[in-house]
Order: sequence, then structure tokens, then C-alpha cells
Amino acid sequence: MIKKIRRYKTAESVTEGHPDKVCDIISDALVDLYISVDHEALVSIKALAARDLVCLGGEVGGYKCLKLDIEETIRKAIKDIGYDQDNLGFNSNTLSIIDKIDRHEINDFNKLSWGKNDLLGSRDQCIVFGYACNETEEFMPLPITLAHKLAKGLTELRKNKILDYLGPDGKTQVTIEYEKGIPKRIENVVISTLHSIDIQSQVLEDDLKEKLIIPTLGDFLDKNTNFYINPTGRFIVGGPAIDTGLTGRKLIVDSYGDASKHGGGAFSGKDPTSSDRCGAYLARYIAKNIVASCLAKECEVELSYAIGSFVPLNLTINTYGTGKLEDRFVEEIVEESFDLTISGSMKNLSLRKPIYKRTASYGHFGKEEFPWEATDKVDLLKSKIGGGASV
Repeated sequence: MIKKIRRYKTAESVTEGHPDKVCDIISDALVDLYISVDHEALVSIKALAARDLVCLGGEVGGYKCLKLDIEETIRKAIKDIGYDQDNLGFNSNTLSIIDKIDRHEINDFNKLSWGKNDLLGSRDQCIVFGYACNETEEFMPLPITLAHKLAKGLTELRKNKILDYLGPDGKTQVTIEYEKGIPKRIENVVISTLHSIDIQSQVLEDDLKEKLIIPTLGDFLDKNTNFYINPTGRFIVGGPAIDTGLTGRKLIVDSYGDASKHGGGAFSGKDPTSSDRCGAYLARYIAKNIVASCLAKECEVELSYAIGSFVPLNLTINTYGTGKLEDRFVEEIVEESFDLTISGSMKNLSLRKPIYKRTASYGHFGKEEFPWEATDKVDLLKSKIGGGASV
């Protein structure tokens, strides 16, 4: 008898009301605000949220941004999440805001422009990763895709008042069993969600299975799937009221789960000239086009930057043995086919637009609305290899 080769992969997601995500959303709402008044504004903002307080630090460059009032944007972002009631312990209407943002009149305080063909230099050294695979129609790993769908589903059930006893704070986790690299079934489903005090655990579990879990995961569930719904019991106080949130602490949620490495730099709170952000988007754009063009079934793209560098210092591609060509040849094709400069990435991916608040929840990748998800290089890549035969 041939022994089946099994392995498990797990990914998690969080809802908009998770304390760290609250801070990501605040930071990216401010990025959008500043870019909307000055598309060349330089922004690097971190937020902290705790009980009745939001504290902001970082810096902003651009004379149009000097006197911009940010309080309304912050309160609206928090209210849109659902924190506008006294009983949640964190209220958009009454919380205090401490603004320690350093504002510069000239928007070149990090010396981005180095006077070479109007190119931009990297604002910092960093390593970024992009990833794609053919497991889902989004070219994303299945575990993180399903975890995001569950988390977004929790929010939709709450905001659409289908389960109006749910609160803003929640987390999801999905473990999938793979056989010979193919996802076969779901081993574990974990959901922790804030809820009103009068809801019993069994009611919550039954409602979530009927209205969220089965409709979302049905094809992969079986009689041996384990469900953990609020596994420590009732969850009636949450969010920043009991757990301090910080910008940039959900990097695995923001990217690809356990399927790919990440460079350690946060995306949220940074304008698109940040190589942490635009580099990661460029790497995803490259990886997705490689998989979509059938050059590989799976692809990880690594880019590294130095302060002031116009292009990545290094491009490394790993197709994990699924490539139609050797990885070094794929790297050559990518260098011929993509503009790898920071300036080129900004232009080609339309990054100087106020789109970043929408990226802060349920992952930065796998959403067709964003320009780095385009597969407009597929035909060019196929032409480089003389066709598009499947791999």
C-alpha cells in the first residue's frame, strides 16, 4: 500500500476591531488623508490605541500637510469599525487623541530625490517578499484566503445586523490538510469573537456554523473537522479596552500566512515611496504574473533595498521546483520585463492614490481592486518562453 503524504498548513486573520488592526486602519486613513491633499506627501505614522486613548507618532513631509486637522479622520475611522458605544470601553466620540507627529514643510526630509533622471531612492534598507500560487483564483494560499473570508464574514454579519450581538473584535484561524501538495480538507477552524453579555456559547456556535462557517468553508469540511468557537469561554470585553494595539504587528495576516517569508517591515502607516510598502507590492505583482503566466505553480520573490538605492540590490526568485524554467532564468526574464525602480513601481502600479485604508483589513494581497494584483504582464512573460504551456 502506498503511504499517503500529509502535511498541515495554518493561517490566521483578524477583524477590523482587533486592537492592532484598529491602529493599522488609523495609520492608513491618515496616509490617505495626506496623499489626497498632496500626492507627493511623505508619511510615516504609527498609532497606539489603549482604552480611551489614541497616541500618534512619526513624521509627515509636505507644506500642504502642515496644518491639516487629523482628528476628524481618526474618529471617523474608529467609528466606521464599530467603536462608537460606551459599553465597548473604546469610544470614537469620547477618546483622547495625543498627536506627536513631526511635520516638515519640505517633503524631501529623507532625501528621496537624488537628481538622477528624477528617480527616487529607497527611504530605508529593507527586505521584502512577494508570493503567489495557483491554489485559489486569487493566486493566494488557501489557508489565508479562508481565514480572511471568515474574518470579513464576522464583520459583515455584525454590520448587516444579521448577528447584531457580535462585537468588532475577532480572530479566525484555519488549518488545512494537504496531500502531496494538494489541499484536501480542513482539520481545524478557530473563531474568537466579541459578543454581547446575554448570548450563550451554544447559541453563538450554532449561529456561526449556520451563517458563516458552513457557507464559507463547506467544500472542505468533513466529519473529522474540529471547531473551536471562543475556546476559552465568553468573550464580552475586547478591543483596545483590554489589549493595547500598535501599528504594524499583524504582518503575517497582512501578507501570506505561513506560506511565505516576510521581511519584518510593516506596510500600514507608510506612504507608497516606502520600499517596505512599494517593494512588497512590486514583489507580489511579479510573483502573481509569473504564476498566472504558467511559468510556475508557486513563486516567491525576494527584493532587497539599501538607503538611496533606485532599484533593488537583489532579486531572488524561488519557484520551489514547480517552475517551467530554472529560477535563474526566470530572474533574467523578470529583469527584462518589469521596471524595478521605485519610481517605475510608483507609476506603473498607480501608488500615489489614497487607497491605503482599504488595504489595512483582511490582507494587502488577493484583492482584485488593487493595481499590484493586475496580471497585465502575462502575455509578455509567455512570449519570453515561446508560449504558455501549463506547468
